[in-house]
Amino acid sequence: MTDIVPIRRALLSVSDKAGLVDLARTLAEAGVEILSTGGSAATLRQAGVEVTEVSEHTGFPEILDGRVKTLVPQIHGGILGRRDNPQHLAQMAAHGIAPIDLVVVNLYPFEATVAAGAGYDECVENIDIGGPALIRGAAKNHEFVAVLTAPDQYQAVLDELGAHGGTTLALRRQLAGDAYASTAAYDVAISDWFAGHREKEFPRRLTILGSLRQTLRYGENPHQAAAFYATGTRPGVATATQIQGKELSYNNLNDTDAAFECVAEFEAPTVVIVKHANPCGVAFATSLAEAWDRALACDPVSAFGGIVAVNRTLDAAAAEKIFSMFSEVIVAPDADEAARAILARKKNLRLLLTGGLPDPAATGLNFRSVAGGFLAQTRDAGRVRAEQLRVVTRRVPTDAELADLLFAFRVCKHVKSNAIVYARDGATVGIGAGQMSRVDSARIAAWKAAEAARAAGLETPLTVGSVVASDAFFPFADGLQAAVAAGATAVIQPGGSIRDAEVIAAADAAGIAMVLTGVRHFRH
Repeated sequence: MTDIVPIRRALLSVSDKAGLVDLARTLAEAGVEILSTGGSAATLRQAGVEVTEVSEHTGFPEILDGRVKTLVPQIHGGILGRRDNPQHLAQMAAHGIAPIDLVVVNLYPFEATVAAGAGYDECVENIDIGGPALIRGAAKNHEFVAVLTAPDQYQAVLDELGAHGGTTLALRRQLAGDAYASTAAYDVAISDWFAGHREKEFPRRLTILGSLRQTLRYGENPHQAAAFYATGTRPGVATATQIQGKELSYNNLNDTDAAFECVAEFEAPTVVIVKHANPCGVAFATSLAEAWDRALACDPVSAFGGIVAVNRTLDAAAAEKIFSMFSEVIVAPDADEAARAILARKKNLRLLLTGGLPDPAATGLNFRSVAGGFLAQTRDAGRVRAEQLRVVTRRVPTDAELADLLFAFRVCKHVKSNAIVYARDGATVGIGAGQMSRVDSARIAAWKAAEAARAAGLETPLTVGSVVASDAFFPFADGLQAAVAAGATAVIQPGGSIRDAEVIAAADAAGIAMVLTGVRHFRH
């Protein structure tokens, strides 16, 4: 293979004009002939750079409202012809095709057009055809042609042009790989957009599009490599700005996402504390500072070294309280200057500001890898409201119990199955997560609540007089009876077990209220 390839002729046709003039001016000063199209040519001429229009070079005008301008043999032959093949060279000479050594193309802004809410026809017109063809052709013939698809690549070519008078094979290979990744991502964005206009929920082929945001120190464990890819603009860890603190780890990001998705479920000032992807304290109040106290009281032992999420601008009063305990990450839509100054006293504490909250009802797909493939499912955007509940016991829940039942069930959605959540007055007072047996989750949550009460000097656990939520039905009455033993007075659960009648009878025997949602919230 050829190593250094001189640049004698370059084709520049870009939507993003950043850095274009400086690139073209440097190329022109090096004696490179510049071909260009439409807006790119106009920009270069205005900057005083000599440029040849593609239509002038090919002798063929732009037609069909610019849909066809570079899709001609004089351009693609100049890109794809092998310089070491005599037959190619003879055919190029016979048809007046001049070699093109550098292709600089970035594509029509399709994703930005869709994000701006443009209509169907405008989105279609922003599907680039000629650009991907140029990029792919140049990348295929990278032995002789360099291809640039983003302004941040320009300097690498200019550096090699200055050092060697051309580009090295190593750089051309790297740029070719980047080029194919660019067109692949572009096609995925278009495919996803079309998928949104089809009746079937899942397309025949599905590709996940991500942009590398950060290479991480390691994965869940030090022997695992890891990276963080952003896939959209939904507010959260992928859009957050890190204000301070150490580099985020894989586990930090995973736990922070879990905390922020949970806190976004609530309208009142709310604090969520997460440890190992499970909430260990959730509460709302009239202020974040009060919500922190109530969330922390649920399980202060597990909260140590946890992730803290709030659903509004973090203020100084709440920041001072959170600061008093070791936390790994604090995530919020924003933080005022006083809060930032307080947290800055702990240099290793990560503070992430997202600029907004994720919409809990947003659509989209979640993915999980399995051997030989991956699973895809729609997000759990379900939200149970009071009018959907069905009272199945003789006793009807009070208004206060009903409010706590809905709160507890919403938290339950974010707890690993089997999930049991005790709540009282808008705060969790016991959480059992991830057990193989639902009755074990109920007992563990009650035990942790009793431990927290003893640590706080209380004689009675807060589960006494609480309500309890279960993410799925009780397969037997024993799970319900464990909740009754802990002091729960009302239960919310999906229902649907073949033993529902037995469970309901146990609730009636205990004199507690039970409502069914008809909605399950498994989280594995």
